Amino acid sequence: MTMQLHLQQVPARNGRLWIRHGFKVFQRQPLALASLFGLFLFVGFVAMLLPGIGLLLTMAALPLLSLGFMLATHLVLQKKTPTASVFIAPLQLTPERRRSQLLLCFSYAIAMLLIGLLADWVDGGSTLELQKLIADNADNEAIALAATDPRLLWGLFTRLGLVALLSVPYWHAPALVHWGGQGMAQALFSSSLALWRNRAAFLLNAMLWAGLLFAVAGVVSLVFGLLGLTQFAPMVLMATGLLLSTVFYASLYFSFVDCFMFGAPQNLLDGP
Repeated sequence: MTMQLHLQQVPARNGRLWIRHGFKVFQRQPLALASLFGLFLFVGFVAMLLPGIGLLLTMAALPLLSLGFMLATHLVLQKKTPTASVFIAPLQLTPERRRSQLLLCFSYAIAMLLIGLLADWVDGGSTLELQKLIADNADNEAIALAATDPRLLWGLFTRLGLVALLSVPYWHAPALVHWGGQGMAQALFSSSLALWRNRAAFLLNAMLWAGLLFAVAGVVSLVFGLLGLTQFAPMVLMATGLLLSTVFYASLYFSFVDCFMFGAPQNLLDGP
């Protein structure tokens, strides 16, 4: 079934609403949504153990992760419990849509691998060297010396900048294929146009997520530091990070319905 999608421009404040609605949906089905994200992480970890193709498969699955959570959110709004089937549902429609989804997945994976190679070239391998020192439990002086390499910063900027640019065409593309029946090229273009027209809302959304992450990290570190339990802070930060990641993916549905006027749930999207 193909939905009629109409691209629209939304006010910047909607970037805040997407986060708010993500938390509301998570409150309705916290265990189911957290389990879905945990399952994806586990499968990704197992895939990474496969020599040669593990990283490629993990990267290729990321577009299906975002679409799977959109489908999960859609089910929660219908008062249904989402299951792991949301991750394979996009591949069970027409052959044309399945082909487009797979093309999106593997083109994204290849682009991510190319970005990684370019960033490694820019930083001269300094990032990999620092990671190796940390993994080998090297002494603090060696790690500190490696961390001061100025090439690390250039490599980081290259990675973050290119990944941010890559996310623009792929942000809504899987959903546009699934619900709109668009081909790969049209979906990538439509997604890019949607993010450009609504750049104020997406910029506010990104800033709020970044602020929330920094605030949570600061509060957890401060509280556990005052209690003298700093050794437990990393575990709490990891658990909190997984929870916020789940909420983030649950919120993606609302940015899509807002930008393309696809059956917006009025009971959630109305409000200040």
